[in-house]
Amino acid sequence: MRDSIANNNKTFITEDFLLQSKFARKLYHGYASKLPIIDYHNHLSPSDIAENRAFENATRVWLDGDHYKWRAMRTFGVDEYYITGEATDKEKFQQWSQTVPYTVRNPLYHWTHLELQRYFDIPYLLTSQSSDYIYDHISETLKNESHYTVGLLDQMNTEVVCTTDDPTDTLKDHIKFGLKETSFKLLPTFRPDRIFQTDNPKLFIDYVNQLAEVSISTIHNYTDLIEAYRKRISYFHNSGCKLADHGLEKIYFFNIGAYDIESIFQKLKGHQDITEKEKQYFIFETLMHLCKEYHKKGWVQQFHLGALRNTNEKMLKTIGPDSGFDSIGDFPQAVSLSKFLNLLDTKDQLAKTIIYNLNPSYNEIFATMIGNFNTGSIKGKIQHGTAWWFLDQKDGIKKQLNALSHLSLLSCFIGMVTDSRSFLSFSRHEYFRRILCNLIAKDVKNGELPKDEKWLGKIITDVCYYNAKRYFEF
Repeated sequence: MRDSIANNNKTFITEDFLLQSKFARKLYHGYASKLPIIDYHNHLSPSDIAENRAFENATRVWLDGDHYKWRAMRTFGVDEYYITGEATDKEKFQQWSQTVPYTVRNPLYHWTHLELQRYFDIPYLLTSQSSDYIYDHISETLKNESHYTVGLLDQMNTEVVCTTDDPTDTLKDHIKFGLKETSFKLLPTFRPDRIFQTDNPKLFIDYVNQLAEVSISTIHNYTDLIEAYRKRISYFHNSGCKLADHGLEKIYFFNIGAYDIESIFQKLKGHQDITEKEKQYFIFETLMHLCKEYHKKGWVQQFHLGALRNTNEKMLKTIGPDSGFDSIGDFPQAVSLSKFLNLLDTKDQLAKTIIYNLNPSYNEIFATMIGNFNTGSIKGKIQHGTAWWFLDQKDGIKKQLNALSHLSLLSCFIGMVTDSRSFLSFSRHEYFRRILCNLIAKDVKNGELPKDEKWLGKIITDVCYYNAKRYFEF
């Protein structure tokens, strides 16, 4: 079977993939390729890492929870039965294998074949003809401890993994992993998004009750709510947390006191609906209080802005959120974001901040926004975060890098994250590094930069690794 596959199915992923000049190859292989990975934002399961999970087969490690692949399969006409339904794991993989050849020019085509090589040493294209061989090969390889979760991360020379965690989480998995002798750090990230979900007052109060229980508090009013969050922030901090994260459509801004925050909270507590403006004000004031606490702790705060989530109500009810039914939104960002950051800055309470943009038409807005609050106190204090989600592809990465280069300082950038639920996604750091090296080398070829290998090599190593290490103080 292997010989028949090899005849017509050799991969296009060579050691010089995406590197279009001799100098690009020198920069990548000489400076970027062997650097450790600091993945400061992802959605990996801390439990899977702490327990060093062994995946049962190729589908479990590659398709479970991967909404990028699910969207592609749906577009190709694959029935949901073979995606999130009751089909066998082998059947699901076969359907994915039939889809892959038709993902040409989608990043999935590159990612898929990078992952096959980097994790499983498979130098073949995934097609319906190679499906059975590749499924069996991956499934057999996964039996080795080298391909349990910890081994998969070690293979990518991972140094730090920052997961995304609800404030009510006990962090028992992080604590358990921290007691072991390990090659990388597993750290939590404080993500309080659920407190902003006020469309359903009953669910909101159920969550407030969970928060009260885990913080050993009574939450009768808004002041109690903020105090409970202070306790959780301290708990996370003592457990090694250095980052907070927020997934929002946009940052809202109001004059303080524009609405009575206590009245809003009491309405929700009484299971009453609140107006759209009251929802926005609740997000604004609560986020402001949280950001002040982050500053006190010396944390980095992240804002992932611009996603239009859960657009398909039928599928949301059927299979739940984070299933591939989100898209880029067109929410206005500049004015309210500027005013919010300014409010914190004028009170000397603006923490290190990363703002991630999902709408490519706003790249230049974000790249200029960071300069408004970089005051020289900290190198690259305010960051235009890496291309994420729908922009995490060759063109999107280049556009983010170009906007950042032209309007700020690429040399101060803290680089790539996976933002993924997949343990096979860490090859995306390689993808980013190859694109970066090729971009710099192209400028040299065009006579726009001097051909100074050591100088440019240092900038590349800083962007790929050292800037993040210094920024987060890992």
